Amino acid sequence: MALRVMLLCSLLGVLFGQDAEQVSMEDCCKDGQKYGNDHKDCASIPLISGSTTCRIVQEQCCVTVLEDNMCTAGINTAKDQGVCDTLLASTCETKTTKMCCDCCLLGKAMHELGMPCDSNHAVGFSCSLVSRACCVDEAVANNRTQEPQTEPKSQDLAFENGDNSVLSDQCTGKCAHQCVANDTCTCFKGYKLKPDGKNCEDINECLLGSNNCRGGERCINTEGSFRCQREISCGTGYELTDTNNCKDIDECETGIHNCGPQFECQNTQGSFRCLPKNKCGDGFIQDALGSCIDINECVAQVSPCQRGNTCINTVGSYICQRNSVNCGRGYHLNEDGTRCIDIDECKGTEEVCAGHGCINQLGSYRCECQSGYNFNSITRLCEDINECRHYPGRLCAHKCENILGSYKCSCTTGFKLAGDGRNCDDLNECESNPCSQECANVYGSYQCYCRRGYQLSDIDGMTCEDIDECALPTGGHICSYRCHNTPGSFHCSCPVIGYTLAVNGRSCQDIDECVTGTHTCAEDESCFNIQGGFRCLRFDCPNNYRRVGETRCERLLCNESDQCLTMPLRITYYYLTFPTNIPVFTNIFRMGPSHVVPGDDIQIAITAGNEGAYFKTEQQPTGGVMSVAKLISKPQDFALSLELRLHRYGTVTTYLAKVLVFVTQEEPRVPYNPLLE
Repeated sequence: MALRVMLLCSLLGVLFGQDAEQVSMEDCCKDGQKYGNDHKDCASIPLISGSTTCRIVQEQCCVTVLEDNMCTAGINTAKDQGVCDTLLASTCETKTTKMCCDCCLLGKAMHELGMPCDSNHAVGFSCSLVSRACCVDEAVANNRTQEPQTEPKSQDLAFENGDNSVLSDQCTGKCAHQCVANDTCTCFKGYKLKPDGKNCEDINECLLGSNNCRGGERCINTEGSFRCQREISCGTGYELTDTNNCKDIDECETGIHNCGPQFECQNTQGSFRCLPKNKCGDGFIQDALGSCIDINECVAQVSPCQRGNTCINTVGSYICQRNSVNCGRGYHLNEDGTRCIDIDECKGTEEVCAGHGCINQLGSYRCECQSGYNFNSITRLCEDINECRHYPGRLCAHKCENILGSYKCSCTTGFKLAGDGRNCDDLNECESNPCSQECANVYGSYQCYCRRGYQLSDIDGMTCEDIDECALPTGGHICSYRCHNTPGSFHCSCPVIGYTLAVNGRSCQDIDECVTGTHTCAEDESCFNIQGGFRCLRFDCPNNYRRVGETRCERLLCNESDQCLTMPLRITYYYLTFPTNIPVFTNIFRMGPSHVVPGDDIQIAITAGNEGAYFKTEQQPTGGVMSVAKLISKPQDFALSLELRLHRYGTVTTYLAKVLVFVTQEEPRVPYNPLLE
């Protein structure tokens, strides 16, 4: 069984008649089918026509044959072996074979299960065709095994005519079509017996491929038979006949051509041609309008005249004219003037090669040039070879300079020519001491560098100049007080009194005169260290107070005196020191009772020493704090009196803090002045 791809049939119908050449579409298709059957491949099919249409038909008919053969092989495997496991589906070809094998097994299974062969299982159009065909073949094969081996010819005739009146009584009306001996039913031509043995169903000749429809025609099944219907019209230049064939239209006979009065019409397959009525004679060619144009035989033909003659074109013909003797360059006439002989340029009075060797040749000469020169065949001179241009980068390591007949090499700055005259060796410039301090030779140059504390001059790049570290943008931060520049380095110093240089050699540390014992306080005075100095402090307790510590006075018994009770219960002395410009609102002192009792009412206020309003107090639940109220920009001393009043259980108790504040210079620093060094 052979399956035909519907797309190919449509393509044949479209292309048939569009390219009216001598080779018909049917011949193109037959050639493609034969090539596919013979070679089993369509990759390099030889073309039988230059027509694109014929090529497409050849290829598609060849591919269709291969696909039919592959599918038939799969169907035969399913019928013979009953399995498809031996078929590998690794390529496109084997996939087609296995698909047809599997789908044929599906059709056989449908018949065995008693399912109708036209059942739709949504397995695809191609698979459905194969499955249905195998199912029908299986049913036909089963019917044939039930039919008798020999049948009278009269029965076939009776089936075709549809007459079963002779034997109908033998089956007692059991058969739907015809009854034969032994109570057996048969069907008319175009029908097959159903499995029940009495009813008949139509045979689909289109599905089984038992029709005789041609290419470009579609098979349509009918009850008991089939018909062929052409799918697409014949195309331009053809007409459809009553026999469903395409017939060429003779445009010349029907008069539907468009040839002008100067032309006559000639019919061709699917078209026509317009041929000029006038015929041109020899030596002329006819153009598209029928006019005769002269042929230039001297150009169109190959050597129409014999050697030694010149071709001259004439109207409708040409003439050959004998050439006169004319010697070319390098030759001259002999004494008789009948032929040309060679001139020996090397023996002439003029020196043609300018000092180089000369070799005579027929009609010319050449110079045997010396080394470094090349002979120019156009100018006939020996020209210098520019070796630097011909062999760039191969003759000299650095620079190449051409000279007559040779070349010479040179080196760039920092190199010297090697002994071979081509390479360059590095030149050690440091041997001539070009730098004021240190020199480092590098490849092709040198680099000057300086010792620590010096920098290379921007002017000559060789002299080392001292770096003034104190004058650098960061020089003001090198030393905390004063910077002194020295050749190649620097050193820091501190104020003479109250400071000493730290271990890092840059910062200034305050000298604690109270610890070192270098203060000048009396024995009854206490020493208090401040930044850059010290203070000698001494205090006495007021009347009705006694001293209970180094910095505290307590009130004596008041003997129920109201004036005494209003005096502070305790007077304490505190000493504070900090630099200038500390942030505003910085807390510097905190004051409050040792413990807080619920219901306490605490009030704190500065009672003396705050004339400049530099300080302020702030109430807190457990007491109060004193903070800086405004910026203190210069050193000064403050003697503040801070009073705390505690209301507890209906009694008011007063505490007094004497706070001595010493504000010192923030950071002593001397601006750098190189003139003072």
